[in-house]
Amino acid sequence: MIDVERVDFVSVPVTDVERAKQFYGETLGLEHEADWRDMGAEFRAGQVTIAVFAPEKIGQTVSKSSTAIALRVPDVAAARAALMEKGVEFHGDEVMDSGVCHMAVFHDPDGNPLILHRRHDA
Repeated sequence: MIDVERVDFVSVPVTDVERAKQFYGETLGLEHEADWRDMGAEFRAGQVTIAVFAPEKIGQTVSKSSTAIALRVPDVAAARAALMEKGVEFHGDEVMDSGVCHMAVFHDPDGNPLILHRRHDA
């Protein structure tokens, strides 16, 4: 067994680092933490860092992620409305209620899934 202390970052493959930096930094408003030269950048999302990176810069093939990152927000409907004003498109016409949480699904410019999320008992 290994001794895992925490998750340091979640990597998200992108085709255009500058476009991703604009989306995660300016559109979503996440705090920019660091740049990986021309390979990517890091953004603070609560207790986890989202690292957007260009796989081709390290000899890998670019493919969008199928793993969604759920971003906890105080009010899913308000956050959804604010992002829609910035041109972000969501799946479905309304906030979904799973019985456990509210959520709204959208994608970054490369098609990587993201979720605005809030548990009922939060």
